[in-house]
Amino acid sequence: MANLPKVNELGFFEIRLESIGGLGANLAGKMLAEAGVMGVGLNGVSFSSYGSEKKGSPVKAHIRFCDIDTRIRDTSPVERPHVIGIFHENLSKTVNVISGMYEDSIVLVNSKKSPEQLKQQLKLKGGIIAVVDATGISMAENNRANMAMLGGLFRLCGFLDAEFMKGVIRKSLEKKYPAAVQPALNTFQRGFDEVRFQTFELGAGDAMPDFVRMDTPVLGYETQPLGGMITNPGNSILKDLSISRAGMMPHFADDKCIHCAACDNVCPDFCFVWEEQADKKGRPQMFLQGIDYQYCKGCLKCVQACPTEALSSALEEDGYAEGHRVPHRFTLAL
Repeated sequence: MANLPKVNELGFFEIRLESIGGLGANLAGKMLAEAGVMGVGLNGVSFSSYGSEKKGSPVKAHIRFCDIDTRIRDTSPVERPHVIGIFHENLSKTVNVISGMYEDSIVLVNSKKSPEQLKQQLKLKGGIIAVVDATGISMAENNRANMAMLGGLFRLCGFLDAEFMKGVIRKSLEKKYPAAVQPALNTFQRGFDEVRFQTFELGAGDAMPDFVRMDTPVLGYETQPLGGMITNPGNSILKDLSISRAGMMPHFADDKCIHCAACDNVCPDFCFVWEEQADKKGRPQMFLQGIDYQYCKGCLKCVQACPTEALSSALEEDGYAEGHRVPHRFTLAL
């Protein structure tokens, strides 16, 4: 039986995966638990939490490990993780992905950025940041990002057996999808090999943030405004779907566009911005100005519908959406 590197007061080593529906965090959590229980003889449990909409929306997967003699009687969400796996770095815009971490917790991020850049983005005071380009690896190997993240997580959790995990991957795929076995193994191995680490010590006078439960409401009976007024109503104008993009996004080439609106007809979130102008004969016509990437979730239906290749799919690069966004001109929103 493997020895756990650290445990909490209940005897658990805890892992939390932060993701969006569709990236495979739920399956990754189940495979992690299986590797701990069947592979190295630990007690373990895995479960996930997400809403009915799931795909494209925030998802959490929770994994607990303990010694074989410790009984697991706690199935509440993991609030104080020793390891955090962030499958989509933009989740930090809307979700406190590092909530509850310890001073020496490890945070694995699917990103191309350096650990120093991610420290600023995540507002991390101290801890260990591990980075792996899981999206890039999965596209190069024609596989899914969760396999690369699993490889990185096995590198962080040295008590787990990576060779056993490869056997689980083979067993789960070889009957139905034999052609997918080798790409999955390659993706897992590259995720294991290509993780970069950096440790950040707490500065003088710094302290980790006070622990606050992730389900603590922003507006409660003690914190709501007078009269119970809702100050930030949920609506389609204020939404930001950028966290739903799973690596790909459309690029717009104005010189190829014939303004046929085929893209607008298939777009589920009204991302395309139009303006009425005069055509060559002076008649009023709607001309496509660009894409409001705040509302684009990267479904790429527009790319499939475009008859002139004015829209093309491309790997999302950091800062591209902000630099090329054409904002909608809403008159009823500030």
